[in-house]
Amino acid sequence: MPAIMADHDVQGQFSNLLHILHSPPWRGIWDNLGITIETFESMQLAMDASDVLVWQACQRRQVILFPGNRNHESPDSLEAAIRMFNQVTSLPVITLSDPRRFNRDRAYAERVAERLLEYLLDLDKHLGVGRLYVP
Repeated sequence: MPAIMADHDVQGQFSNLLHILHSPPWRGIWDNLGITIETFESMQLAMDASDVLVWQACQRRQVILFPGNRNHESPDSLEAAIRMFNQVTSLPVITLSDPRRFNRDRAYAERVAERLLEYLLDLDKHLGVGRLYVP
């Protein structure tokens, strides 16, 4: 099973998401998946690394990138990286649709956790799709 890494824009939400995933009823499923957590530091990426470099590093190391929903249409944006480099074997980017809502709505945050687990349990079905959204 691959690893997962939060993008710099959702570090706090990701920490809270991990707290949810380590609590009932999701802990058993999360633990059985055996997913490791990577960081910019563990991946030896600068916090200001371009989205293209981040995406490429994640794909090389089999790490699912977990960003917030943001769209920057520059040549080195995440969307541009997906469009240029995505292949049928590429891991999806799993995007948090509404990072602000995640912080203030516990039911929404729990739906994010549930949907993330659904994607991870069937990860092979999602290779090459580019991007998936939670919830």
